[in-house]
Amino acid sequence: MAHAEPDNFTIRAMTRADLDRAVEWAAAEGWNPGLDDAGCFHAADPAGFLMGFAGDEPVASISVVRYADTFGFLGLYIVRPEWRGRGFGYRLWQAGMDHLTGRIVGLDGVVAQQANYARSGFALAHRNVRFGGAAQVDAPDDPRIRPVDAALVEAVLAYDRDFFPAARDTFLRCWLKDDARKALAFVEEGAVKGYGVLRACRSGFKIGPLFAEGEREADLLFRALTARAGGAEIFLDLPEPNEAAIRLAARHGLSPVFETARMYRGEAPDLPLSRTYGISTFELG
Repeated sequence: MAHAEPDNFTIRAMTRADLDRAVEWAAAEGWNPGLDDAGCFHAADPAGFLMGFAGDEPVASISVVRYADTFGFLGLYIVRPEWRGRGFGYRLWQAGMDHLTGRIVGLDGVVAQQANYARSGFALAHRNVRFGGAAQVDAPDDPRIRPVDAALVEAVLAYDRDFFPAARDTFLRCWLKDDARKALAFVEEGAVKGYGVLRACRSGFKIGPLFAEGEREADLLFRALTARAGGAEIFLDLPEPNEAAIRLAARHGLSPVFETARMYRGEAPDLPLSRTYGISTFELG
């Protein structure tokens, strides 16, 4: 996918190395990406990441990941500071939206850009708030908390389908692997009733997703995951409408540090926010 412009601005699908570069830009913006996010991001849709170049210089990025035929998610929308104000970002935006033609599109945008997104047809669904802090917890001694191993993966994939507008098995099979992240499930009477994933970030650790049937299961999963962070800072990106999630974060000493606007172009999916205690990532939904 390449678009030549009179001023030698071109757009192409990112290579894996390009995606690593875009994640570094996200870190420079203060978004605190995970240390090993790029591999799973790329697995979700290898063609879903576009980079803009001024000549040979990479200057802008956007992710436009396609989930099935019905849904896409937009993220990593960055123009390097020294290249802003030249219209490159808007051209890349247009190419990204073309990539998602015919799909409902979601994004988690910084609040300052909400009006711009609205002009492109996006409507606010709710705010997401990032809570952070050094939570000091002991791991719960509860046999219902189990590692997501090969025997549990299929059940966790099935559980996840209630929480996302389309199946995302390729992404999750990577995200749930035990090499760079730690995934735990709450299993009661043979049924998955919640799961969460902990990953190391540039600063501290993020928990995401954190989905659970109720506050009890969410709290046990949160404590089990946080105990594995060794006292480092924990960040949890939660949907503001979920008051139980806010209680959970506050109870463990976390406080708001950042927020985004969850917006959709097209009909907003009916997702169970009351059971969503932590979203997966601001980049991929």
